[in-house]
Amino acid sequence: MKIDILSLFPEFFSPLLSWSIIGRACEENKVSINSINIREFSQNKHKKVDDYPFGGGRGMVMKPEPIFRAIKSVRDKNSRVIYLSPQGKKFNQELANELSKEEHLILLCGHYEGIDNRIIEHYIDEEISIGDFVLTGGEIPAMIIIDAIVRLLPGVLRSDESFTDESHYNGLLEYPQYTRPREFNGYSVPDILLSGNHGKIETWRKEESLKATLLKRPDLLKQKTLSEEELIILSKIKDNLQL
Repeated sequence: MKIDILSLFPEFFSPLLSWSIIGRACEENKVSINSINIREFSQNKHKKVDDYPFGGGRGMVMKPEPIFRAIKSVRDKNSRVIYLSPQGKKFNQELANELSKEEHLILLCGHYEGIDNRIIEHYIDEEISIGDFVLTGGEIPAMIIIDAIVRLLPGVLRSDESFTDESHYNGLLEYPQYTRPREFNGYSVPDILLSGNHGKIETWRKEESLKATLLKRPDLLKQKTLSEEELIILSKIKDNLQL
């Protein structure tokens, strides 16, 4: 996979590309990530990329010409161009899975009061938002999306880093995790996890995953089609909790 980030602040992404799972994926050529400075595509001698909005109003709007040239410089027939926008589709695990199958992503980071709408109407494939709140620009959303996508690419995670049991991957929250020591400040690890009975451990994890989702994010249960086994487990959990 190739990811091109179009930003006024490309240096923002240097730490992201140097550490942990993403850094390793780049080193092993599992993904190619490039941050591109939109200012380099301004033909103004001062590299100006913004101007006052027509009709008046506060702030500055990013001009269309530099953005158009930046997109054109990296776009090909396999590209999917995404504008990080508070008006976009809400980013979630399902969308991360979908994007991880693309050959080439172009992530456009807005700034100031946003970008000229003609770019959105004619040169963007879709808008994506990471939540209903205001940020200074699209750089942090781009980093979040890259992190969520890269870990899904084949060969990026080792077997002991598998993502399939993590929260949201299967539509549910993850079961609780424990490590050494067995006792900490008088609190013990659940006996079932020390039993060595993998069948019972798997059942416990299913139950705890459903329980965590029910108590912390019940909205997720409304979005997921539960299996017959999961429905039975969930019913027992509700009875035990008297819900």
